[in-house]
Amino acid sequence: MRWIDLGVVAVYLVGITWFGARFKQSQRSLKDYFLGGRNTPWWAIGFSIVSAETSTLTVIGTPALSFGGNFGFLQVVLGYLLARVVISLPFLPHYFRGELYTAYELMQRRFGPRLRKLTAGLFLLLRALAEGVRVFAISIVIAIILGTGEIPSIILIVCLTLFYTFEGGMTAVIWTDVIQMFLYVAGAIVSLFVILGEIRGGWAEVAAMAQAAGKFQLFDFSLGEAFFSRPYSFWAGVVGGCFLTTASHGTEQLMVQRLLAARNEAEARKALFASWIVIAFQFTLFLLIGLILWAYYQQNGLPDPPQKDRIYPQFIWNELPVGVAGLIVAAILAAAMSNLSAALNSLASTTVMDFYKPGFPGKEEKHYLRLARLATLGWGGVLFAIGVWSRTVPSVLEAGLGIASILYGGLLGVFLLGVLTRRVSEPAAMAAMTAGVASNLWVRFAAPEVAWTWYVLIGTTITAAVGLAASLVLKGQNNGR
Repeated sequence: MRWIDLGVVAVYLVGITWFGARFKQSQRSLKDYFLGGRNTPWWAIGFSIVSAETSTLTVIGTPALSFGGNFGFLQVVLGYLLARVVISLPFLPHYFRGELYTAYELMQRRFGPRLRKLTAGLFLLLRALAEGVRVFAISIVIAIILGTGEIPSIILIVCLTLFYTFEGGMTAVIWTDVIQMFLYVAGAIVSLFVILGEIRGGWAEVAAMAQAAGKFQLFDFSLGEAFFSRPYSFWAGVVGGCFLTTASHGTEQLMVQRLLAARNEAEARKALFASWIVIAFQFTLFLLIGLILWAYYQQNGLPDPPQKDRIYPQFIWNELPVGVAGLIVAAILAAAMSNLSAALNSLASTTVMDFYKPGFPGKEEKHYLRLARLATLGWGGVLFAIGVWSRTVPSVLEAGLGIASILYGGLLGVFLLGVLTRRVSEPAAMAAMTAGVASNLWVRFAAPEVAWTWYVLIGTTITAAVGLAASLVLKGQNNGR
């Protein structure tokens, strides 16, 4: 009866693609295509932030963490909340001062055009690499379903997502995100209860087994020699998670673009904090799924699979009832498509607004809009290529977060210099950002024992310190206002 499940997946893929493409008629300007006309309600933007923050990495990677460990990953979520406080204070007021299309226009306003291009270019590199890993994560699910192999799976999902993003722009991205978020959360809840029904003794037995194995451990306050090598300690979670999320939501176009689509600063702030509530809930949900899967494997004497990222999608497709499996697989694909569509639109907006339009000003709006769609197509090809290249990564969740963390430190450091200082000039800021990224690359390859959750803190600290020191030496125009 697999054809019923395949039918459910096919109906979802066709339906969401058709729904997103329907927004083509409302795309008359760059403001419509990149910011949704700035008339989207805050709650929809909040759900869209969750969808963009989630991705297939979360859906298949988070259960793998609790399957092989405990609930320590939730310590990172506490850092996510602290970061939202930081973003709402120094960053949001600057973003809503004037009409900005990208986060990096703020860097030109504060420092100059060269730093704008440097920060925008770093974002393009960061998002392309990180999203390429996520594209590969999608292929894991589709390859299990269709048995088509990873490369045809990547082609399928990229082409479908590319179609409605190309046609409907940011409006399509946000509203498909809303639908997809509800679908994958509902699918996860259904799968949790179905998997729990396979456990002899139900939740009481799962809880007893987990308690004995220390699976419920949430906080790790220990210091010791391995302090910087543990990615999910309390200190790494709160401090590292705060810096990581401040960078991703406060300086990366993928998230800032959603905040800029809000009607005003107050609604952007509402969307930001509402998204954290949903994020905390869904991370807990996926960790519980991984815990119950662990109990299932223990009860049935099954060996741990070599690639834990495959545990959840394989169980769904092979063990769940007909129809239910199709629904939940469609939910996983929903998370994948929502994140991919967001990446495509943010990459295109940065390409056009930060690189092309400043170099070729004064052209008709239709010209820029046509180029925006072509840029969306081009980045679709780039993400496909990186997705194929990413097939050798051992953990898709930690690979995606690790790549982003290497580059976030330089971005966050220079943004903090921009919004919190006035004496740092553009040459000093460029030197600082270069030092921050270089330091994280050194840590990644020369000190692999340092956990990825510390990368952003290290890079940000070095960027800020070098920027302040360089401002005493390097001469340059200070554009701060």
